[in-house]
Amino acid sequence: MSVLGRTPWVGDLVQHEDADRRGVVTDVRGGALWVLRPEHGPGQWASEHPERLTVVTPREEMQDRL
Repeated sequence: MSVLGRTPWVGDLVQHEDADRRGVVTDVRGGALWVLRPEHGPGQWASEHPERLTVVTPREEMQDRL
């Protein structure tokens, strides 16, 4: 679960606890698959375990970074 005490949402920058990677949530499919793009660079990856995703920067603050 995220430091913010909630499941990550679309637009949040997250850190995956098992993998040394960060990404921005781009889609949540059926509440069962979180699709992410790397923080830097192209591509995408997915997680079925939102409890392993920690919000680093919430989407509200990410908007300020764009």
